Amino acid sequence: MTQEPPPTTVPTGIPALEATTAAPRGELPELLLITGMSGAGRSRAAAVLEDMDWYVVDNLPPQLLPQMVRMMSVAQGAVHRLAAVVDVRGREFFRDLVEVIDGLRDSGFPYRLLFLDASDPVLVQRFETVRRPHPLQGDRRILDGIAEERELLGRLRERADIVIDTSDLNVHDLAREVRSAVTGGAHDALRINVLSFGFKYGLPLDADHVVDVRFLANPYWIGELRHLTGRDVPVRDYVLGLPGASVFVDKYVDALEPVLAGYGTEDKRYATIAVGCTGGKHRSVAISEALATELRELGHRVVVTHRDLGRE
Repeated sequence: MTQEPPPTTVPTGIPALEATTAAPRGELPELLLITGMSGAGRSRAAAVLEDMDWYVVDNLPPQLLPQMVRMMSVAQGAVHRLAAVVDVRGREFFRDLVEVIDGLRDSGFPYRLLFLDASDPVLVQRFETVRRPHPLQGDRRILDGIAEERELLGRLRERADIVIDTSDLNVHDLAREVRSAVTGGAHDALRINVLSFGFKYGLPLDADHVVDVRFLANPYWIGELRHLTGRDVPVRDYVLGLPGASVFVDKYVDALEPVLAGYGTEDKRYATIAVGCTGGKHRSVAISEALATELRELGHRVVVTHRDLGRE
């Protein structure tokens, strides 16, 4: 009689994780665990990571981390960068976090632990400002809840790969610290949308900058160009060959450089530059494409949108 092989055992709390870790190491998705003191900025950190195209899960019970890891495996084509916020709001679930992350590490799945902290006086002030109780406060004082939380998080803070003290940071400072910690200091390029439009259809509501290129001669009045657009070579060459067109593009990009750099310093991650002509078909389209080309050459991430192209 053939004896059945014994069932495969898996680490406690990490069922069937082997299917995920079978992928080549370089293809493994990235996992960042966010924890720390309540009021220290976990929600802000999560929002920053969302803006950086991470998939963020808030208040995740630690026991569900292995399932999330399997869902984000490359083999299943799911999420490549997952940030999970786990904290004392998980109540009794939270107490198993150390065991669960030990299981992840033992299984060979890489992760980083980001711990956000702040001084007791700052935390008290923040809770008083928003007029909300500490999650562990109960019928006691805010300081009692903070003290209990510090005791619960002591082991996690010791294990953290990244610790950020937010006591003296505003929301923009915190965003810069999180981005720097996650990217290793690499530059996170500003996202720029160069938008062409026609003034006769109204100004774009979301424009950070509006520039008027109606100082250039209108190809509309040239019969062989009228039916074309600024994306067609004859119109593009005509517009950029007009007196002052190329000079305008070069000098406008030069003028934008300190502005765009300042946006990065002030934690603005997106900018819309609107370029307008009469109908949004010829001049604004050609100039927008030229601006986008020069901005890309400077290392910016640029998308070009032609709002009114195709309108009668």
